Amino acid sequence: MEKKYTIKYSIEFHTDWHCGSGLAAGADVDALVVKDEKGMPFIPGKTIKGLIREAAAEIRGLQCQSFDDDFYNTFGFFEKDKEEMKKGSMFFTNAELNKDEYDAIVSNNASRFMYRDIASTAIDNDGIAKEHSLRKMEVVVPCILYGTIHDVPEGMADEIVKSLGFIKRLGQNRNRGLGRCTITGRKEDVNENA
Repeated sequence: MEKKYTIKYSIEFHTDWHCGSGLAAGADVDALVVKDEKGMPFIPGKTIKGLIREAAAEIRGLQCQSFDDDFYNTFGFFEKDKEEMKKGSMFFTNAELNKDEYDAIVSNNASRFMYRDIASTAIDNDGIAKEHSLRKMEVVVPCILYGTIHDVPEGMADEIVKSLGFIKRLGQNRNRGLGRCTITGRKEDVNENA
């Protein structure tokens, strides 16, 4: 039986960031960030999984490594003959503020200070704002979030930690300065903590 690891990681944002909920706030804000039931920001585990998979694939490509069964079994894959998705072996928690910080913000009704709105508009060739192009987006102020990846196979653990460090931007408009971050992770032997 292959040894399993848990990877704990932190995401330190250096700029405002936006992980979209797909919702808007009427005529005021066009894009809201994803929030939990207490109005606090988080990044869904499936978003983190996708970013790590993309980073791991890019690293393998740069190192001319193939995509072996370990890679596909760890992240999951589409089985063409059965036309279904095969679930990966790892479980990703949501990335959230640490518990003490979270509790302090919620108990003081201060979650509104985690957000601000930024506006943008399209400019035409004459340098004039295009009609009906003003957009407002809700962003989260820089902060540090924490998450855990469970059931990481021994053969992939170091690669997952390396891939975390490869991710430098996260969320919407990351090519326009939002979501710049540093992600660090460390693996822990699940049997050592048992």
